[in-house]
Amino acid sequence: MLIDIKNVYKIYNEGLESEVRALDGVSLQIDRGEFVAIIGASGSGKSTLMNILGCLDIPSYGGYTLDGTDVTELSDKELARIRNREIGFIFQGYNLISALNAYENVELPLIYQGVGLLKREDLVMDALERVKMADRAKHKPSEMSGGQQQRVAIARAIAARPPIIMADEPTGALDSRTGKHVLEILHTLHEEAGTTIILITHDNSIAATAHRIVRISDGRIVADSKNGGNLQAEVAREGGAGS
Repeated sequence: MLIDIKNVYKIYNEGLESEVRALDGVSLQIDRGEFVAIIGASGSGKSTLMNILGCLDIPSYGGYTLDGTDVTELSDKELARIRNREIGFIFQGYNLISALNAYENVELPLIYQGVGLLKREDLVMDALERVKMADRAKHKPSEMSGGQQQRVAIARAIAARPPIIMADEPTGALDSRTGKHVLEILHTLHEEAGTTIILITHDNSIAATAHRIVRISDGRIVADSKNGGNLQAEVAREGGAGS
């Protein structure tokens, strides 16, 4: 078991009239090598769940074991170390540094991890080649299209070859053709490298490309294709309408 969260709550303003339960008793297990889509409407709790899974936030209550490590008891520095070693993040807004070119954006996390210069060069160029952006290595974000920026963001996420990729609405700012290409890159990573992919989306048609679909609503998991029967076919039948 790679990811195991049990009875997790994330509560804001607890005990007050304005209390919000962003996560309300969520339990979820993800095996190594799965491709999982977590789907829900805006405000459903899916991004909060990703933040917990990605060690960007900690639960108010409940347990979380990541690759055998209980992360709920770790310090901020230890959580950062886990993130750097285990997880690559892809966000809807790309989050590239505008003053750096594509090569430098991909290289930066490797510098933080203490990777040596020669190995960094190999890892950066391999990642850029995987997403077909090696020829744009010296270009800054302002000189790229949205799809190109997202491909650089994917290269940055995969350069250190983490076992987990977490993608939060990675196609949300892209046209349908470019978004399809981004999904193809994620599927190739999954199939060729065995990377565990966790894809956060509100789009049923995107979720339907995953091998497992977890639906969240009001901070609770309400369906899971592993034990919910024919959910993937059901999502495909809905024809891509947002939930």
